Amino acid sequence: MEENVDAAELLQEITDYCRGAGLAESTFGKLSVNDGKFVNRLRDGGRITAATLERIRNFIATNPPPDDSNGRPFVVTPRRGPGAVTAPGNESPEPNPKSEEKNFRFFDNRQKYLLFVNTCSEKWVVADRISSELVNLKPHPPAVRIFDAGIGDGTVLTRVMRSMHNRFQSMPFYIVGKEISLEDVRLALEKMPDRFYEHPATVLVVTNMNYQDAPWLVPRSLTEATSLVWHEVALSGKTSHDFEEQITGLQPFLAENWRTSPSKKTGNPVYDRPTVMVIYREDHRFLLDQVIPKRGAGRADYDLIMASQPFRARASIDFKSKRVLAPLARALGPGGRLLSIHSHGNDPGQEILQGVWPGENPFIHDRHQLLKAVKTELGNVARNYNFNTYSDARSLFRYQMHSLPSEVTESIGTSTLFAAWNAAIYVGQIEDARLDGVIGDRRYLDVTKEVLHKHGGLWFWDESYVISKRPD
Repeated sequence: MEENVDAAELLQEITDYCRGAGLAESTFGKLSVNDGKFVNRLRDGGRITAATLERIRNFIATNPPPDDSNGRPFVVTPRRGPGAVTAPGNESPEPNPKSEEKNFRFFDNRQKYLLFVNTCSEKWVVADRISSELVNLKPHPPAVRIFDAGIGDGTVLTRVMRSMHNRFQSMPFYIVGKEISLEDVRLALEKMPDRFYEHPATVLVVTNMNYQDAPWLVPRSLTEATSLVWHEVALSGKTSHDFEEQITGLQPFLAENWRTSPSKKTGNPVYDRPTVMVIYREDHRFLLDQVIPKRGAGRADYDLIMASQPFRARASIDFKSKRVLAPLARALGPGGRLLSIHSHGNDPGQEILQGVWPGENPFIHDRHQLLKAVKTELGNVARNYNFNTYSDARSLFRYQMHSLPSEVTESIGTSTLFAAWNAAIYVGQIEDARLDGVIGDRRYLDVTKEVLHKHGGLWFWDESYVISKRPD
């Protein structure tokens, strides 16, 4: 007899338990019902019996996570009697070492990330879309103020900074970037010496704080405010080589202050200490006196906020609106514009996913739903904003995988197939636990090849929308 149970609710219960216990979902399935693929099947629409549901609930109840787990794996002690859960024929099941990928966050998988950004044109196209917004800016003294809600490896930001220099050559720049990944901060800073050389009146700020605090550079928590690390770097010299040497010298500081730990609630990395790093040229300190931020004097009236892929596609609309978009909208200055971009789907990339997982759709919220939720979250102050969904012709834009036409032939090279598959699962944010069941044979590559042949390559749709604050 099948149990009429809310699958989404049960999945959330299992996910919360695995995060708190530091268990991989496949390990949970083996220990609770002797089926390592149970959670994947449930996620793909599988039904469960009342007996299976009872076994799961008994397992969770009789094996509570330790209070001090901090996301670390713990050993489940087999119990006898009512509520005991052991694998048949093995009273002490040993977790598969390969399954101990606890609290997996897709965007923290460096291999998939680097392969995607080096084989697809998304960052180039996103930078062009953001640069097209510069014509709508009307900055006020003392600087053009920009906030990047996730600088990543700095590719998008540096391309936008070049466009900014082309349009506002004589204006000082105040640029704040949020990034919690140490590796991404390192990669982004490597690109900055040339920016300081070409546009010397630049103040660059990098912080690891969350969306609700980062625009102001002030933690809301009094405890965190007192532990805030504030570090100013005045670059000396006049050449990009001079600046590169000093920025490279920041590595020990970054290693010490960009540490993270997994959240007990979500498993996502959170900073150990809030940190702000302010970089500018010493020979322009006098000119930039009113631009360089002061500790504790938060100001967030930005002319442009760039929010490219600021949240997971499958995150709840409540999280997207309350934790990300609404705080960013509040950080706009009069006449400022928040440009947000996320994956749209309905493209060959999603076609690959659906060829492997029928009905797969990670892109559950469109721009219309998001802007409606943000307007509700802002309440009465929403009347001070314009919410611009635009037509599909203006909102949607396309990027592609860099494959030569000669590569998409009857016999597509294996490296091209792997790159295309990686791009599809990266954009679709498919976690490793779900991949275990499909990479044992070549079917996923056959599906990828069919889609590449059908469309003559691989491309994706992104969706953009703008929240603008009305001028005073």
